[in-house]
Amino acid sequence: MRETRLDPAELVAPLFACSGEGVVAPLSGLPGIARRSVDELAAEAARLQDLGIGAVLLFGIPEEKDDVGSGAYDADGIVQRALRAARRAAPGLVLMTDVCLCEYTDHGHCGLVEDGEIVNDASLELLARTAVSHAEAGADAVCPSDMLDGRVGAIRAALDDAALEQTPIVAYSAKYASAFYGPFREVADSTPAFGDRRSYQLDPPNVREALRECELDLEEGADAIMVKPALPYLDVIRAARERFDAPLLAYNVSGEYAMVKAAGAQGWLDERAAALESLLAIKRAGADAIVTYWAADAAAWLA
Repeated sequence: MRETRLDPAELVAPLFACSGEGVVAPLSGLPGIARRSVDELAAEAARLQDLGIGAVLLFGIPEEKDDVGSGAYDADGIVQRALRAARRAAPGLVLMTDVCLCEYTDHGHCGLVEDGEIVNDASLELLARTAVSHAEAGADAVCPSDMLDGRVGAIRAALDDAALEQTPIVAYSAKYASAFYGPFREVADSTPAFGDRRSYQLDPPNVREALRECELDLEEGADAIMVKPALPYLDVIRAARERFDAPLLAYNVSGEYAMVKAAGAQGWLDERAAALESLLAIKRAGADAIVTYWAADAAAWLA
């Protein structure tokens, strides 16, 4: 009689590609999660496929950064190499990629910077180039997470011009300027060198603005939309579910994961029970798929 059920096929596991060979570098802020060299990431992708996980979301940590994020759209960049290796190792796994410049810029912002300000329109061309390079390397879907205005339309046009019109766009449409991203910045080494991202991410008190952003992204050509973070924004997930008849994802972010991990390690709660309850809450709110660091553990628990 349960109204809501979890299925591993509805979970998306974030994976972090780094340089080297045989590298599995654990992350102190995200227990159980690691940066992986391309060979190790491919092996992990195969393991996730065997667990029944539906998809992975790839992030890249380049060896070098610059002010224009050139590693993001390099045809032989870290994500592009990881895509090719993961495709060989796990042919049945859906490969999604995070499209942003923050991991590749030396200033840590999601677009180009001039005179201390984010330059929105000039950044769109580089984001579009990144999406095209990912699709050409084998991405099944590209996921722009920058929250700059007009980036979905720019990416859709660039994909179509490159004869990649079948590549779907999963837009981070309601991405908030949240305090829950802390542990991720250790992973991606992407803390802004100055200021913050509040000029282009959403203000936490706002729900109607989030729905406007979702609507704009869908009008520009997004095939699916995403709410991030998930647990503090269950009301936004529910509002988006009721408003839009489009695939809806939610990102169960690093801070949400780390809190439960830390409390479980102290014996203050049962990690397994709390994790599955959290994922069920996100699904119950209306998410069709969930990006979560618990993907592998949850698949094993649900088996």
